[in-house]
Amino acid sequence: MGILSTPYAVKQGGWLGLVILAVLGALAWYTGILLRRCLDSKEGLETYPDIGHAAFGTAGRIIISIILYMELYACCIEYLILESDNLSKLFPNAHLTIGSLTLDSHVLFAILTALIVMPTTWLRDLSCLSFVSAGGFIASIVIVSCLFWVGLVDHVGTVKSEGTALNLPGIPIAIGLYGYCYSGHGVFPNIYSSLKQRNQFPAVLFTCIALSTVLFAGAAIMGYIMFGESTESQFTLNLPPNLVASKIAVWTTVTNPITKYALTMTPLALSLEELLPPNQQTYPNIVMLRSALVVSSLIVALSVPFFAFSGLVMSLVGSFPTMFVAYILPCACFLAILRSKVTWYQVLLCVFIIAVGLCCAGVGTYSSLSKIIQKYH
Repeated sequence: MGILSTPYAVKQGGWLGLVILAVLGALAWYTGILLRRCLDSKEGLETYPDIGHAAFGTAGRIIISIILYMELYACCIEYLILESDNLSKLFPNAHLTIGSLTLDSHVLFAILTALIVMPTTWLRDLSCLSFVSAGGFIASIVIVSCLFWVGLVDHVGTVKSEGTALNLPGIPIAIGLYGYCYSGHGVFPNIYSSLKQRNQFPAVLFTCIALSTVLFAGAAIMGYIMFGESTESQFTLNLPPNLVASKIAVWTTVTNPITKYALTMTPLALSLEELLPPNQQTYPNIVMLRSALVVSSLIVALSVPFFAFSGLVMSLVGSFPTMFVAYILPCACFLAILRSKVTWYQVLLCVFIIAVGLCCAGVGTYSSLSKIIQKYH
């Protein structure tokens, strides 16, 4: 999802804002290594909340769980917005009239998407969806390839303006959008725990982040060169609908979140199911609980006109929960768990990353919220 908004991030922050993408990528790799150090420090640590408990006790587990689940829930809301935006582009005249009530294409497709993904959340064994969602990597390559094809082969876009070198007012939004691209730290501990050869984790993580950063930067540069100041919050919204490559990109974007919604919502659902009394943890009750979560995410998506500014919603997620999960908390937990073994330069680097994370979180969250409120009113 983050890759779709990287050209919009360049529009917001200017060309020099791409330095932020590279810096956040490098810091994301380092904080991923810190999470590994935390997991290796004690027996039985397998998840991010486990690390929080080892670092700060029960309070740490609760706080980290809340931030993690907030990020996952926000991603589910963004999935609905993403689907609605792109399906509305494919079928702009779609609507549904029920009596005196008329649902436009954005609202209609958001509701239809929620109804489609709802049964997938009822599955207890998500292995089939896990297999399908592994195609997310291929989907990212396909979408970026389609963007390059439209620009280089179909000769669409290529604006005459060279763009802005640095746009300071837009930097906070760009920070959030670039931060959103590296929001995978919540599952890093689970991935590390499942590896057969854990000593390869640093190399695996470096390769993953390096390849992702190349894709992000490629999409950002090509998208902004093609569309300039008319760049939308998702570059698929700029692609001409009549071209084959555009259709492939949009449909790839549409099908991908449907397979990932259940996987994203499941950790939150499981944590809520544990709060039910043992005699109430029946399958019908679980179905009702998970359905309620889907409906609630739909209500939040529809409660304010997020569809008009989905890029700001993505920036908000990247500014607040992602900055904590990916940058601030790994350093804080590392210093707390391994305080007797850390070197002075590790302390300095962790303090620096925490300071950068807090500044980015504060500035980005304030800027995103203020612009959302401003547009809402």
